Amino acid sequence: MADYVVAMSGGVDSSVAAALLQKQGHNIMGITLQIWPEENDNPQQQGCCSVAAVDDARRVAQKLGIKFYVLNFREKFQEKVIDYFINEYIAGRTPNPCIMCNRKIKFGHLLDQARGMGADFLATGHYARIDRDESGRIRLLKGVDQEKDQSYALYNLHPEQLKLIDFPLGGLEKGKTRELAREFDLPVAAKGESQEICFVPDDDHGNFIANRQPEGVRPGKIVDENGKEVGGHKGLPYYTVGQRRGLGLAMGYPVYVKEIRAEENEIVVGPRESIYSRGLIARDLNWTTGQKPGESLSVEIKIRYNAPPVAGTIIPHQDRVEAIFSKPVPAVTPGQSAVFYQGEEVLGGGIIQSSLAVEE
Repeated sequence: MADYVVAMSGGVDSSVAAALLQKQGHNIMGITLQIWPEENDNPQQQGCCSVAAVDDARRVAQKLGIKFYVLNFREKFQEKVIDYFINEYIAGRTPNPCIMCNRKIKFGHLLDQARGMGADFLATGHYARIDRDESGRIRLLKGVDQEKDQSYALYNLHPEQLKLIDFPLGGLEKGKTRELAREFDLPVAAKGESQEICFVPDDDHGNFIANRQPEGVRPGKIVDENGKEVGGHKGLPYYTVGQRRGLGLAMGYPVYVKEIRAEENEIVVGPRESIYSRGLIARDLNWTTGQKPGESLSVEIKIRYNAPPVAGTIIPHQDRVEAIFSKPVPAVTPGQSAVFYQGEEVLGGGIIQSSLAVEE
């Protein structure tokens, strides 16, 4: 029997994680983080960090009869996640705020808080697995449900953190989780999935950024690969590499965002073949093994959360990794994360800095 803090978002997954651990005989304490910006304190909003979500988590805790606390992490979340999100888009990059939230908030500040409260483990409802063998080696693995696998967003975890974390749903299919929620008679059993970016309630991140930092969202030129002006854009945060829709261009053939040039406040567009890359450079690296590879490795590479993995080779350098794909890949996007796998194991990853052009 161990003492657990369960991060409860008010959704089905974290609620079932808490119920499963309790059923196994562990001592459970639920914690919900209050991170929703105050101007969004609308009881009708249903995001994973909304007022309604806090209420749902409290109702689940009452059903389970466990201690429950709400911690105000608004200031930390604003600084570490929302400000980062805004600044990255203004700089012409496309960030993943969930990865930064996991890194800085859930498995940073919250893990520290859980340990300070005497917990042996912090548990969440992520679909990923942690494997501990007899030799003491610890590995981060994909979740069994490949459609729900969230290991991509967890690559920043390192061995000392993995020792203190549990993912009770990692071996389950999502359908089984729903079934368990009904069996446990949880009040959120029929609740739908949360939206992609919890703090952008209408899913319009361009307007979200424009409203909070209007000086950073300025109209500018759209140019072709030769630098010829072919149209105008309404602000860099409205665009991402690989985007086709919403460009408002009639060029006689489909065009895509090839590059975002923040210094010039320009969007570069080109035909589909122009957005393919032979590889990428990633920095701000983390290795879940705790050690950088000493030589080149054959791996599978994911360049965004919902992208299929592609075979390739990573070449480690002192402060960066060069990743070469086995075949050209479209829409390698600065600001997103490249995550490296061998089989089911997450080796690590980093933030994409640039793509490598396909050689003529």
